[in-house]
Amino acid sequence: MGQTARVSVIVWSAVGSLAAWLWLLLGQGFFWRTDVRLPPREDPAPDDWPSVCVVVPARDEATVLSASLPSLLAQDYPGRAEVFLIDDGSTDGTGELARELSRRHGGLPLTVASPGEPPAGWTGKLWAVRHGIGLARARVPEYLLLTDADIAHAPDSLRHLVAAARTGGFDVVSQMARLRVETRWERLVVPAFVYFFAQLYPFRRIGRRGARTAAAAGGCVLLRTEAAERARIPDAIRQAVIDDVALARAVKGGGGHIWLGLAERVDSVRPYPLLRDLWRMVSRSAYAQLRHNPLVLLGTVAGLALVYLVPPVALAVGLVASSPAAVAGGLAWLVMAGTYVPMLRYYRLPLWLAPLLPFTAFLYLLMTVDSAVQHHRGRGAAWKGRTYTRPDAVPDEGRPA
Repeated sequence: MGQTARVSVIVWSAVGSLAAWLWLLLGQGFFWRTDVRLPPREDPAPDDWPSVCVVVPARDEATVLSASLPSLLAQDYPGRAEVFLIDDGSTDGTGELARELSRRHGGLPLTVASPGEPPAGWTGKLWAVRHGIGLARARVPEYLLLTDADIAHAPDSLRHLVAAARTGGFDVVSQMARLRVETRWERLVVPAFVYFFAQLYPFRRIGRRGARTAAAAGGCVLLRTEAAERARIPDAIRQAVIDDVALARAVKGGGGHIWLGLAERVDSVRPYPLLRDLWRMVSRSAYAQLRHNPLVLLGTVAGLALVYLVPPVALAVGLVASSPAAVAGGLAWLVMAGTYVPMLRYYRLPLWLAPLLPFTAFLYLLMTVDSAVQHHRGRGAAWKGRTYTRPDAVPDEGRPA
């Protein structure tokens, strides 16, 4: 009797997982498709290109700056553009290296400045962004490009972003930079990171007027200055650990029109060679994504288990004890792997990685739980050597990011 009850639970769990995957396949904004790229655009007239200020918050970025900053300085932009790199208390010579790269490569004008330590209630990155926007304001730019120090841009990146914003009337045009996938762990974990993000925030819904879904990718955000002032960016989101999503929500909440898609020629050069590097990257903010709510955490863990872990377990058990469980579990796993294939193609990775998605999801489940454990131990979210134990806390120095 007990054996029959256990098999029945597995069967119904597998059926529930299959139903969830059919809904995700058809009802979650076609999140799994990777064809949301820069929208149609027309170049402005030669004398009508708006001015742009590029703001780059940088804290201890000397290891990646040589591969990223020259690409910004070399932008082939017909209008007036200037780069502001905000050295946020670096101890590795980031500011000096930026000046040297500017002298060596030339290109767009570069200003390097430091805002000092952030006051209570500010994350370090947003305090740096605030300082950069303050300096840019004197140039009266029509657009701001907020981009991270590890992001390399193709020479025509800024031109295409501005043309797309102008053509579509967007207040935010953001691209999810193509992350590095050179090591074994990067290939296993990184594409799933973008896949899960798109599952939470389907790109098609983000660009739709009237839709509530709002998100951006902090590595590449072109922001209309007027919209930033209307939404009080960054002051209105000064406590946000996941600042890109908070920015998009603030702009969209103020009536702005936003767009997010996958990048074609915008790449992150930051390496995550080991599992612990990727683990730290995810766990530092995962619990913040769940609003530090234990009930939401429990629901997330249960949801991840049902959607991603039940199919292979049901298939394995079903092959021994229950054909219905094997069929439902196998079909759910097949749909899951099928939805992952476009992301693997986007990253130019072998398709045999698709059936490994349950294992990768299990890693993300553990990272999320670890994020909650660290929060309740007082570690909080971390960014470049600062941790935030409460939204209004002064950052604690000296802890690892």
